[in-house]
Amino acid sequence: MSTEQQPTVVVRMADAGDLYMSWRWEADTYPPGASMLPVADIDDALRQLADALPNLAEPGGLGRALTTGAFASYESEYSVAQRLSQALLPYGLAAQLYDLHVRGIRPHIRLQPSPRVAQVPWEIIAPDPALRLIDIADVSLLAPASIAQSPGRIAQRWNDIRNLPVVAVLDPRIPGYRADSTLGSVLGRMDADTPLSRRIAEYQAQDRLLPTVEDPTDAFRRTDVDRAWLGKVLRDGASRLIYVGHVTAAAPESGQSENAELHLACTADTVGFATSTRAHRPLSAKDLLLGTYTLTPEPEGGQQLWPMPSRVALIACESGGDMRFSEALGLVAAMISGGAELVTASRWALPTDLAFQKLADAVDAHPLQDAICAIDAAHEQPDPVKALADWQRARLTAWRRDRTIEHSPILWAAFATVRT
Repeated sequence: MSTEQQPTVVVRMADAGDLYMSWRWEADTYPPGASMLPVADIDDALRQLADALPNLAEPGGLGRALTTGAFASYESEYSVAQRLSQALLPYGLAAQLYDLHVRGIRPHIRLQPSPRVAQVPWEIIAPDPALRLIDIADVSLLAPASIAQSPGRIAQRWNDIRNLPVVAVLDPRIPGYRADSTLGSVLGRMDADTPLSRRIAEYQAQDRLLPTVEDPTDAFRRTDVDRAWLGKVLRDGASRLIYVGHVTAAAPESGQSENAELHLACTADTVGFATSTRAHRPLSAKDLLLGTYTLTPEPEGGQQLWPMPSRVALIACESGGDMRFSEALGLVAAMISGGAELVTASRWALPTDLAFQKLADAVDAHPLQDAICAIDAAHEQPDPVKALADWQRARLTAWRRDRTIEHSPILWAAFATVRT
């Protein structure tokens, strides 16, 4: 909702050859507007962005992104951000945002991007050499109306459940996969003095963490956090869910966003829609949406098996990939369909702390753990979108000042928050 302190503008986009964009200010702060953005300009900007992002399918793609890609230096990253702004920020909307900026007012931009521009990190686009969009606005994404307003959806309201436990699935051990394999460890060996272990210790002290552990490091690389366990703790009541691990995104050209997969500690004999690999069966968005429909004699719906808490963080490679589909039925949509009001997910593949340290010489840096802690802390706040934007602004300040890879938007600009 708009307030006198923070006006809100809703921006919607549609692919129809060119990109069509419309915007409307709640409370009529400014006149509405619309613009047609040429596809040639957009495609050129998107090619530059794609070249800058980690491509795990490319041999050496992650190392290239961290060392010689456009996001590895401030100057080349700014060039990409400026090109995105030129292609995607209409003059009419930019003028309204600038008017608020000079008056010292920071609005909330709620975006509903089209599939073509779903990976764009709107926060970093540069309408002016001294400004990025995150400098002058808080940014979130709109959940698809077909999901948020679907019949039978039971939304979990934050103020009603905020004191319930936090469910944390942290780098689960995937059956059949070694720690150094494709679906191996995301966080590496954890000790009590790492940033995320200290965060877990805080929840222990508050008696709010599920699973219950005696030592903070026992929360990581567990073998018991499968879909049955997850369903039970969610049905018992939770305020939030934070997942750190692996997601296998569905390919956009498949047209089947529901095939996106979340990797828990589920064995291959687990009932589910996803195809098993080695000793493991992933939990797909289709599972979360349909439950055991057609799979068991007495099926249960996904919302009954896995009722989602108000706020969910999916910290994994391209966990928000369903936004790249015209029918967004992936993991973010499944979480919202299950009751979540807000989901923070990633637009692209995330470099691990080990990748920063080994491939980019960011010795002793923990940018991924720092991001996890920041997202987790933001989800505890009354306004998580603003809290996340404040963190991103702090990261941008460090990037401008130090220009070292651990502060690059290659990590912090990957995260987007989808709200109903």
